[in-house]
Amino acid sequence: MTDPSTFDPPGDDTPVFVISVAAELSGMHPQTLRSYDRMGLVSPGRTVGGGRRYSLRDIEQLRQVSQLSAQGIGLEGVRRILQLQNEVDELRRHVTVLQSRLATAESALLDSRLPAVPSSQGTAVVRWRRP
Repeated sequence: MTDPSTFDPPGDDTPVFVISVAAELSGMHPQTLRSYDRMGLVSPGRTVGGGRRYSLRDIEQLRQVSQLSAQGIGLEGVRRILQLQNEVDELRRHVTVLQSRLATAESALLDSRLPAVPSSQGTAVVRWRRP
């Protein structure tokens, strides 16, 4: 038996739901999910035997497809919207990584410009007076 203290809950991208559960969670018929998979709108993970396994992200995407379709957007338009949203998400992740790298580089640059702290031995204070 697995130790419950070591249980790692699935992430948003972990394919865990069979098609019947995914259909129920998304409010769609299983055949609709199969059609969307064939069209490439939502691509679930696959088991070794070829069974579909849907992740939480897939369920959310199915709900979004349903909402967009209900608003009168055709499936090709839905596909394009999802593609653009995925690109935006990827670009946002990339910007976050670049911002982190920039902050690290700026910090390293500032650290390299700091003068070394002089030791207390051999230090003198000079008072300057104008002639």
